[in-house]
Amino acid sequence: MKNVNIFFRLASLASVAILAACSGSDHGELVGVQNRPDFYPSDPYGMVYIPQGSFNMGNSDIDVPSTLTAPTKTVSVSSFYMDETEITNNEYRQFIQWVRDSILRYRLAEGLVEDFEYISYADMNNPTYFEEYVGLEYPDSMQTHLDWSRKLAWDTRRYPSIEYTEVVESMYLAPEERYLGGRMLDARQLNYLYFWIDKQKAAKKSNRVAYDFNDADGDGRTFSYKDYIKDGKAISDRSSFFESETVNIYPDTLVWLADFTYSFNEQMHDNYFWHPAYDNYPVVGINWKQAMAFCNWRTRYRNEYLKDNLDFQENEFRLPTESEWEYAARGGFELTTYPWGGPYTTNSQGCFLANFKPSRGNLTADGGFHPVKVTSYEPNGYGLYCMAGNVAEWTSTAWDEASYYYVADFNPDFKYNAQEGDAETLKRKVIRGGSWKDIASYMQVGARDYEYQDTNKSYIGFRTVQSFLGRDARDF
Repeated sequence: MKNVNIFFRLASLASVAILAACSGSDHGELVGVQNRPDFYPSDPYGMVYIPQGSFNMGNSDIDVPSTLTAPTKTVSVSSFYMDETEITNNEYRQFIQWVRDSILRYRLAEGLVEDFEYISYADMNNPTYFEEYVGLEYPDSMQTHLDWSRKLAWDTRRYPSIEYTEVVESMYLAPEERYLGGRMLDARQLNYLYFWIDKQKAAKKSNRVAYDFNDADGDGRTFSYKDYIKDGKAISDRSSFFESETVNIYPDTLVWLADFTYSFNEQMHDNYFWHPAYDNYPVVGINWKQAMAFCNWRTRYRNEYLKDNLDFQENEFRLPTESEWEYAARGGFELTTYPWGGPYTTNSQGCFLANFKPSRGNLTADGGFHPVKVTSYEPNGYGLYCMAGNVAEWTSTAWDEASYYYVADFNPDFKYNAQEGDAETLKRKVIRGGSWKDIASYMQVGARDYEYQDTNKSYIGFRTVQSFLGRDARDF
């Protein structure tokens, strides 16, 4: 019977192709738009595919205190990709260098006369399509086009002119701020401005109006399908839902000193982020807003490449929801305590399986001390490294002790549905996985904790996810 069904499906597809091919006519039949391009998904570099599925989210043990904030709840999660490791220092430096270079290109074009050689680093003044034909005015930073084909000179021996030197040197610390004359970029200038559309805001009933094309209620107003409400009045564009934020993206390296009292961590402050010895260690000192900015940049960086190569745009990179994180951490195992599928923190040979604080504070017993390389220890069933220990990880989900009781049972997330007065609640973001300084209970896949979104810590990092385009990889 199965072979018969396949035969009829192939025959139907062949008939559609024949209809469309005959003199370019569909003979009045519903055949869909023809000659659509084919799409075959590919795993993003450094990410692993997590298939859709259901699982019991929450604490698996009979632990009364934990059950109050993480009761067992059966939920379903769509397919997605996830970074196989935490974002490393070197990966985050790529973000910093892009922002650094974009700022310099912008200043070279902004600060120099139009006929000067370096104006082509950015197109500052040409009107956009929207400005010229629709009449909408966007901030300069949304209209500016940076020319990335022009190479920049950062070596003082290669500065091409006095004017160029003045612009570049404006990005470094002033002479009076330089320790022993050392030349260093001014991290306070590394600000990333980004934009997004608040779709959840647009979807609220209070921001939408009913269709009233013919003024059925007699109030003299008619609305079109484009209309939204702003300040009690109907508007006909989505610009009121454009959001923006400027974030300083440089990690707070002082967390190594601020997080601990009476502890010598100066060497970590001095070297951890910039020294090549720590390139493949997880980036820390990143708050939630900086992690969100990184996700926005990674999306922009990838989609600009795809656009230039006439390829399909991809879903955005983002922080995982709390449910996605726990589902991925479980690695396909049911009712397990840790990502490796067992109830213990050691294997049969007595070797520890993660970087945490075992044996009443013996930080070296597991082979680590501070954070370790992101590929240390064995990956879980999905191929994800260090889903327990090393550094805790930001999620996109806001913390609420009772959220498990009311969030949806499919792709659950407490993020957008907060009521009036919940502004402080939304500032608390869930962190998962435990860290190098935590005891074993924090590494359990059902354990929950939070930090405020503007908090930088030496034990919190992040990894990103990307929703899968389609239902399941097996469909392609």
